[in-house]
Amino acid sequence: MKILDYICIPLGKFLYFIYNTVGLHYYGLAIIIFTIVVKLVLLPLTLKQYKSTTKMQAIQPQLQEIQKRYKNDKEKLNQEMMKLYQENGVNPAGGCLPLLVQMPILISLYWVIVQPLKFMLGKTEEQITKIVEAFTTALSATGAAVDKNLMLSTIKELSALNFFNDNRNLLDKVSGLLSADELINFNFLGLHLGRTASYSTEKLFGPEAYIYLPLLLLPIIGVITTFLSTKLSMPKKNPNNPQTGMASSMSNSMMYMGPVMTLIFSFQLPAGVVLYWIAGYVFQIFQQLYINKTILKKHEPVETRKEIKEGTSDAAKMTEQILEKNPSKGTNNKNSSKKKKK
Repeated sequence: MKILDYICIPLGKFLYFIYNTVGLHYYGLAIIIFTIVVKLVLLPLTLKQYKSTTKMQAIQPQLQEIQKRYKNDKEKLNQEMMKLYQENGVNPAGGCLPLLVQMPILISLYWVIVQPLKFMLGKTEEQITKIVEAFTTALSATGAAVDKNLMLSTIKELSALNFFNDNRNLLDKVSGLLSADELINFNFLGLHLGRTASYSTEKLFGPEAYIYLPLLLLPIIGVITTFLSTKLSMPKKNPNNPQTGMASSMSNSMMYMGPVMTLIFSFQLPAGVVLYWIAGYVFQIFQQLYINKTILKKHEPVETRKEIKEGTSDAAKMTEQILEKNPSKGTNNKNSSKKKKK
């Protein structure tokens, strides 16, 4: 058993439970509910991660000043840094630990979606191998053109289950391995989640156009939600902290790279996986709106909050400084203005 299986198996059972109960035997609805529930469970860790990261960003100017001042004295540098962390209630590893807990779960979610035979139906490796072999043989026997995406090793389980769901008359090929009661309903809101979106004109305007045309909605929605999610999570630039500028530049590239990757994989993987991504990104959008309104605003550095006010008064301050140094200029200007008025 692989390490992630210890997470995937209970998650798979939970997804199958949702499918049979509140999911109303709709795979798409089960995926949406499943994703939201798992994200809600992880929400406290996510909020903790953001709080810790934001606190670290807030003290960066002070931290950089300490590093410059004690760059030749490592012992003193460490002492001052620890003192700064303690005074501000910052844990340097606080932003990493929640992420380390979340990552295995988020990765496991993907495998639960693409391996339903193993994690939802609880089939053994031997049973899965026989079912996939029967699927490959039966698919070849139909004489239909084989979609290379269906044969990807990562999604063969999903492809096999989808095939026998569409061709129930061939269930005798997997007798004793897979029953009609175990088949999953991949149809959801007019979308066939077991199929893969395609830009092939043969599929889009052929006999199966009713399947492939609606599926084009998922890549489009996926790109939009990916973009919005990334855009909202972009860190604000702080002129006193050059690191935020670097982070912002990286986020800018990801803001466009993410949607492009989503678009590419949307035409490589089954629609069920794309729906899972969309559900996750929609949740992240609302989550990020909440974080931006509460956590980030609350822990925003004082320098950043005063930035606008200080910026608007910079000209006035400079004028005052000039007048203090050259008071005669100030009186001359006043007298000249009075003469003009007369």
